[in-house]
Amino acid sequence: MDASSKPQWHHDSGVTVLSALESQAEGLTSEQVAARRGRFGENRLLDQKPRSVWRRLAGQFHNVLLYILLVAAMLALLLGFYSDATVIVLVVVINALVGFVQEGKAEAALRSIQRMLVSHCQGLRDGQPHTLEASELVPGDVVILAAGDRVPADLRLLQVRELHCDEAMLTGESVPVAKQQESLPVDTPLAERRNMAWMGSLVTTGSAQGVVVATGMATQLGHIGNLVATVSAPVTPLTRALSRFGHQLALAIVVVSGIALAWGTAVMGLAPDQLLRVAVGVVVAAIPEGLPAVVTITLAIGVQRMARNHAVIRKLPAVEVLGSVTVICSDKTGTLTRNEMTTRTFVTAAGQVQLAGEGYAPEGQVESDNPATAEIFARAAQVAMLCNDSHLNQRDGQWVMQGDPTEGALYVLARKAGLTEAFRQQCPRRDELPFAAERLYMATLNDVSGQPMLMVKGAPERLLALCDQQQNGDGAEALNADYWQQQLERLAGDGMRVLGLACKVMPSVDRPLGHQDLEQGLVFLGMTGTTDPPRQEAISAVAQCQQAGIRVKMITGDNPRTASVIAAQLGLLGQRVVTGQELSALDDGQLDQVLAEVDVFARTSPADKLRLVERLQAGGEVVAMTGDGVNDAPALQRADIGVAMGGKGTDAARDASAMVLTDDNFATIAAAVREGRTVYDNIVKALLFLLPTGLIEASVLLVAVVVGTPLPITPVQILWVNMITAVTLALALGFEHGEQDLMQRPPRPPGQGLVSPLLLGRLLWVGTLGTALVFWQFSRFADTDLDLARNVAVLTLVWIEITYLFACRRLSAPAWSQLSLAGLLPALIAMLVVLLLQWLFFVVPVMQTLFTSRPLGLAFWGQAAAVALLLLLAVETEKWLLRRRRPHQHQRRVSGSPTP
Repeated sequence: MDASSKPQWHHDSGVTVLSALESQAEGLTSEQVAARRGRFGENRLLDQKPRSVWRRLAGQFHNVLLYILLVAAMLALLLGFYSDATVIVLVVVINALVGFVQEGKAEAALRSIQRMLVSHCQGLRDGQPHTLEASELVPGDVVILAAGDRVPADLRLLQVRELHCDEAMLTGESVPVAKQQESLPVDTPLAERRNMAWMGSLVTTGSAQGVVVATGMATQLGHIGNLVATVSAPVTPLTRALSRFGHQLALAIVVVSGIALAWGTAVMGLAPDQLLRVAVGVVVAAIPEGLPAVVTITLAIGVQRMARNHAVIRKLPAVEVLGSVTVICSDKTGTLTRNEMTTRTFVTAAGQVQLAGEGYAPEGQVESDNPATAEIFARAAQVAMLCNDSHLNQRDGQWVMQGDPTEGALYVLARKAGLTEAFRQQCPRRDELPFAAERLYMATLNDVSGQPMLMVKGAPERLLALCDQQQNGDGAEALNADYWQQQLERLAGDGMRVLGLACKVMPSVDRPLGHQDLEQGLVFLGMTGTTDPPRQEAISAVAQCQQAGIRVKMITGDNPRTASVIAAQLGLLGQRVVTGQELSALDDGQLDQVLAEVDVFARTSPADKLRLVERLQAGGEVVAMTGDGVNDAPALQRADIGVAMGGKGTDAARDASAMVLTDDNFATIAAAVREGRTVYDNIVKALLFLLPTGLIEASVLLVAVVVGTPLPITPVQILWVNMITAVTLALALGFEHGEQDLMQRPPRPPGQGLVSPLLLGRLLWVGTLGTALVFWQFSRFADTDLDLARNVAVLTLVWIEITYLFACRRLSAPAWSQLSLAGLLPALIAMLVVLLLQWLFFVVPVMQTLFTSRPLGLAFWGQAAAVALLLLLAVETEKWLLRRRRPHQHQRRVSGSPTP
């Protein structure tokens, strides 16, 4: 008795459906309803039980890198390094809290879908009309629909009177769907089942009666809610890379520290307590405890920049995911297009009229082939405005249409022709024949300049059958049916929705307007070609994405012909369109082959969209899914990053997404991809800074243990340097702007780790050179004054890290280039903060006691800075050599993309 067990309701006749549901046209009795309520339950979506707060919070600590940091904090605490332990713990807690706050996306999406359910509806019970609680509906109930109602359950329509339903949020259909009560073939796709009204859709015009065939989770809306609840978002590329990096780093630290401890004990004969202090210093120095904070803050900076460009990030890692996207799966209606019907052309017997402008804004140039065409168009504009029930208003600077979208397009046509709302008021409507599915036209009787005029709009085939004349420049002439058939086929072939306009001078009669008044004397004026056009900015955005190596695929619930035309206008590759019905016949292997060749999919269901996303991910793609309807929510949830429209999108789509576009502009995605790539580059730069400097700090201790010389820097001094530089200097890299060729690179491979050849090379030779420079400075004074030598070594190490920061600001460009000099302020501030803290290290009495420090003169500061500049020059020489040898390969390698 529900849609899941009887999926062919659209194929059965109304009588058969009522019989199968053990119901009747007068509705169920109260006794029947009570019996069924226990069987079917309430007509609502089931609430999914969310994870407890404690489980969600505990899950934030399930990360290898955080485990290493916590171990380092415990070791520092045991050895009395309370300040360093405190800093490490704070980093871990902040990182966990950020992840905790960002969770709960699936639960929010379900709540949004739940809010789409209506609370009351009109229905028949015991043969009488009643206002019913929508949650109490059961299969077999008969529901009465009227304009403005939201459909309370899945219905098989029994009686239809000019019913149109807006199903864009469920199926992607760009215009309200005309409904019928007649049976349909059994293999009719879901989006074309015109005798069904789906839960959550909106009645725009007309009325109907229908019998409930599915309630709650058994409805199509319930199926979508179930998909959202059961689909989990994949792990982001950055999270995977950080996890691999954490394991690799942990292994390296354990191995190196173990070898050093064994050597110090067996070969050098050092005391265990002394070696343990050194080991803790090595571990804390080698672990980039500032990395989680730097990554989080870098992502947050990206969030702020995107917000200024109309992209609101709901989940922090989504920023970086954008930079690694390889495929964007986009809905059509309202995403690539405006979801605003626009009349582009008007065809007359004398020529054509082209109309410029976008959406419902009543602005745009009108160009006619000749004066005769302009004259006919002026008369047609009167029909478009007067035979029309839509209204146009401006709210907050945006033009908003009330009424049927196609009628709205005709109203805007009339406004572009120079007519105003005052004209409609001056031509009062005396009578009308409403649009009906069996007639396929609408007619009104208006007084125009004191003359009764019959204004008609409708399906061209129907109007051409009623007309025996057409308007030309010299007046009415015999209708040329062949000409109009050619024009109709041409416009329809361009994916346009075609309407005909006609008029007739009426005699003054007192009787009501009748259909017989259209049978003689009706003059055909022409045809309008209306479409939901692609956004102009979306066309350029698609081109930018393709230039950046990102493939754009259109996945829509609209009809294939319209999808094909829009795809061609957007510049999508290939001309083939695959429908949802065709997809269902393909196994996974065949679908993978289709995905490699086809970029346009039409008449897709929510399950189809979800399957397409999952197959792309199975092929190693990083997928972004854009959409605005409830039907997009499961795929938005499953994609690596879901992107919803914030203006016209549904709450369900927004809550299932990681990013929301506040301007509903596909072009914003291209800007967001650029920012995502910038964020990843900045994280790479932070690693290029943190790991080599950490290796210098650790090597200073390890080399001394292995060689048997006095420690150039004590463990507590190493911890001081690590504490003031690890986050402070690396954080400045999070503010860097993107490299010049960000959008010319191909996406980096999804499996690419953070440890690249560049990082390994830089780690080895910068670590070696930096350690040698510190030892050289230490050796200059070690024989005469060990404490002074260590203070000079500490100062040299700090200067080395400062100068190396400026080398890391650009992956390949010189540190003194114009690009590098732009945006220099964050790095300068970080440098000044570190220098101030280091000065306090030397002069504050408490610091002198803790770290055995002493004031150093300006000569020592200058010498240390000069030595550190040697490292900067060495790094810049490396970058220069790489630019000369492999300019293209180098840039791709540092960005994580494959090299040829």
